[in-house]
Amino acid sequence: MKNRSFISDLREQLGSPSNETVEGLRLLRAFVRLSSRQRAEVIELVERFASDPPPFPGGVNGRPDPR
Repeated sequence: MKNRSFISDLREQLGSPSNETVEGLRLLRAFVRLSSRQRAEVIELVERFASDPPPFPGGVNGRPDPR
């Protein structure tokens, strides 16, 4: 995409992407470049994090975190 008029026309029509969108595309590109074994490990890790219970509100054991 070196055609600057195409890029500027596209940006004018769609607007600039958010930082979250750009970061998501970077992560997707990195994920696709992983081997299938590594992708499976990443998916397993994300699923494990998603199923873990959330931490206690207010810090560990209900006590505020002194940080």
